[in-house]
Amino acid sequence: MISAQDQHKADSLINLMNNGKIMPDSTKFEVLRGIFINQTDPDLKLHYAYKAYKMAVEADNLLWLYKSTLNIGHAHKKKGDLQKALDALLKSLEFAGEMKDGGREAIAYSAIGSVYRVQGNFTLSLKYYNLAIIKLREKKDYRNLAKSLMNTGELYRVNHQMDSALIYFTEAGELFDKINYRIGKAYNLGNIGLIYAEQGKNALAEQNINEAVRILKELGDIYAISVYDTYMADIYKDKGDYIRALEYANRSHMEAVKGGLKEQIRDASLKLSELYSDLKDYERAFGFQSQYIVYRDSINNEATIRKMADLRTEFEVSQKQAEVDLLNEQKRNQQIIGIGLTIVILLVGALAFMFYKNSKQRQHTNQILSEQKEEIEAQRDQLDELNQSKDKFFSIISHDLRGPVHAFKGMSRLIKMYIDQNCIDELAELNQHFDKSVDQLSTLLDDLLDWAVSQQGKVPYSPEEVSLHDLSEDIMGLFHNMAQAKKINLTTSIPEDIQLWVDSNSLRTILRNLVNNALKFTEEGGSVTLFAGKDGDMAALHVADTGRGIPQVQLESLFKLGGHKRSWGTEGEKGLGLGLQLVYSFSEMNGGSITVESEEGVGTTFTIHMPLFQPTPIPDAMAPSPA
Repeated sequence: MISAQDQHKADSLINLMNNGKIMPDSTKFEVLRGIFINQTDPDLKLHYAYKAYKMAVEADNLLWLYKSTLNIGHAHKKKGDLQKALDALLKSLEFAGEMKDGGREAIAYSAIGSVYRVQGNFTLSLKYYNLAIIKLREKKDYRNLAKSLMNTGELYRVNHQMDSALIYFTEAGELFDKINYRIGKAYNLGNIGLIYAEQGKNALAEQNINEAVRILKELGDIYAISVYDTYMADIYKDKGDYIRALEYANRSHMEAVKGGLKEQIRDASLKLSELYSDLKDYERAFGFQSQYIVYRDSINNEATIRKMADLRTEFEVSQKQAEVDLLNEQKRNQQIIGIGLTIVILLVGALAFMFYKNSKQRQHTNQILSEQKEEIEAQRDQLDELNQSKDKFFSIISHDLRGPVHAFKGMSRLIKMYIDQNCIDELAELNQHFDKSVDQLSTLLDDLLDWAVSQQGKVPYSPEEVSLHDLSEDIMGLFHNMAQAKKINLTTSIPEDIQLWVDSNSLRTILRNLVNNALKFTEEGGSVTLFAGKDGDMAALHVADTGRGIPQVQLESLFKLGGHKRSWGTEGEKGLGLGLQLVYSFSEMNGGSITVESEEGVGTTFTIHMPLFQPTPIPDAMAPSPA
């Protein structure tokens, strides 16, 4: 959904809000509403929308609740937080329904359809758009009808149904001209330009998009400018004018970063990577390609998590159905056995000897069935245990291999760049890091294979004397390239005299997960530090970073099993929380504990307590005699 954004108006209303004058709540709410409607910065839009929502809750005002949740949804959508956007918009639809206001229901329908469109759910998006259009035609609300028509046309465009898209854009454009709605006209022109760009009609595409950008610049709307500039870069690339193409792509990237627009940062980064690659500037191409991968994975991760959850649900349902089928089969077998025994008793009832013989045989048969049943139940329990252990090993492997694989990817790109630039000295230095990473990855795979083979499905616990200093140096070597790629200062300060009594494989898993998470959620130029000290008969190992930090509401359930542990890093990364559950489980398995301290905007410190190695005392009888 588009809105008539005007940054100058938003700034004026902010000054009015902050001038200290007392105003009625109704006036104050409308001022806040005017700010978040006209504000072009998604973060500020969200800030003022939440202030209005707080007022609405305190006043228990349905209309205010509807307006504030609707705009909260719009702001989250622009930032790329689609699930939060959908939650807020469904609340606004609920409030509109309580008011029995069909026009506002239509606006909420259209907004929900836009979120589903961004998610790629064509069916649900079209359903909600059509619900909105029907109600808006009844209400003769031409402004919002034009918006819904335009959004429906955009839905058809992204699904490559260009003729249908042009029909909706044409009707929307006529309505925008009729009511003189400039922001709507700009978006509509831009979208028509995108259709022409898809069809290869570059002159018409450039004409429409340039006119759209001109209007959007006047209104301060960077969201659409970033999208359209990416398409303009494509147009000039096709013409072979790489200078103009880079101008548009760089402006798209700059505006997207400025506005915190994750999807546009992703698309602009990919376009810049392609352009610099064509120009054989591989260093810049590699940098933007890496940024594209980070934002692509961040946006797609949530959909992947939902798909995994759906597959898991289907598996559990199929398991339950198999159990029901087995019980039914057993019941039918028992009925057959009962009928057979009844027939036998009737046939040999007159013959005592035969009855006695058959009775003995029946007892023997029941004993065999009972033993077979116990054996089947034991095998089923063993199979369940093996499946659970298999799932845990897959989780461990996926988490532990992620860091080395990313390191190989980064080194592969550096090798290509150094070869193109004929930098032989850099290749020699990189070869040392490559050999070290290969050895570490090989060791990791050997460790995991030994676990699986030797334990036959069980997570092992074999405590031994472990040098924390040596182990931490191995971990730091594993993540050296990953930290270097993100320009993060990765350091360690572990005394050499700290010896632990732990299972070394599980401790490596703990440190790999914590260091990997710290690097993933720390911004470029930040730092990640490992340091340790003795605390009684325990060692306290700290993994500290200067990342964004963890909200208090997440800290309370960070290590608990079950539920959704999605979290977002400083550059939009998303985590599942599975690695922290493994860390918590392995810490307890080693007789230790884990705690976390975090402050948003400052950083996070995980502290792991592990038992120190206690040398066995020498018996008095074996002690040396005094001189």
